[in-house]
Amino acid sequence: MANFISFQDIVLNQVPIPVQLLDKYAAMGLTEEEVMVILQLLRYLQEKNDFPTPNELASHLTISEKECANILRKLIQKNFLSIEQLENEQNRITEAYSLNPLWEKLFAEKQEEQTQGDGTIFILFEQEFGRPLSPFEIEMINTWLDEDNMKPSLIKAALRESVLMGKLNFKYIDRILRDWKKKGIQSVEQARQASKTFHENQAPKQGSTAAKRDTSIYYNWLEEE
Repeated sequence: MANFISFQDIVLNQVPIPVQLLDKYAAMGLTEEEVMVILQLLRYLQEKNDFPTPNELASHLTISEKECANILRKLIQKNFLSIEQLENEQNRITEAYSLNPLWEKLFAEKQEEQTQGDGTIFILFEQEFGRPLSPFEIEMINTWLDEDNMKPSLIKAALRESVLMGKLNFKYIDRILRDWKKKGIQSVEQARQASKTFHENQAPKQGSTAAKRDTSIYYNWLEEE
């Protein structure tokens, strides 16, 4: 009699993968190899193996055990993965991988966009400018949202950048957003890194002036999230 695998067995032997991970991993700074290691971790966590070795993970990948260990270290350094200490039934301390840092990064921006609708963007602009927006300014925000498909979180980030740079005007905000779009920036995290890189590159030039300007304030606009 031939071996038979029921459809029930096939369905139960699945690893759930969030669509958001497949959509956003590149924008979050993850590589394909890192994503495959994450998927293997998911597989082992589902099988109740909370702390698979690099060798166990690499046995299902095309990379070596050493390369797998390096990727695990990078995921921890980039705050996509953490190691937690748990107490088992024998009251012994064991270690376990946790992907909670990844899920928090993955779903935080989506949650913000759900709680912060487009209407809130207009209120935020009026608060920062200290006056009602003109029809032209409202139209420009709508253009960013509807035609340029800018995320509200990115528009908010550009507004904060303009405030802290002391250049609170729509042309400057538009220039920031155009520059981010040209560079392929799609997330707040990428915007933060681009801002830091820009200001760090500007620092040597500012050092020749009589009074150095403290650029650390420019990084605070994303730490409010």
